[in-house]
Amino acid sequence: MTEHAKAHQPEDLTRLFVERANAKDAEGLSLLYEEDAVMAFPPGSQTRGRAAIHKLWEELLPRMPQFEPEQPLPTLISGDLALTSTPPKDGSGARAQVVRRQPDGTWLRVLDQPEFVDPTP
Repeated sequence: MTEHAKAHQPEDLTRLFVERANAKDAEGLSLLYEEDAVMAFPPGSQTRGRAAIHKLWEELLPRMPQFEPEQPLPTLISGDLALTSTPPKDGSGARAQVVRRQPDGTWLRVLDQPEFVDPTP
């Protein structure tokens, strides 16, 4: 396993995500999530657990375009939990993540809603 930088602040996760996605680093992306994390992706479904998230990114990254950094909204922190979010550059809604402080003081994603989809058909 390659050594990967860790998120020392909740907001670091968004920057690290973009860097690793653009490097097509599925392993690095999956390491931004707790072992039992849940990601609401692909749209309309959920991917559960770091191993499944890793597999999903291995499948998706080769076909994905470059990600552009998005300016984060203010982070809400309560103890060891935080809510991070960014408005997509295309103005299509928001992205939100619940992250948790780890025993070493770094942060990992627990719940990831990478895009909000209108539930009405």
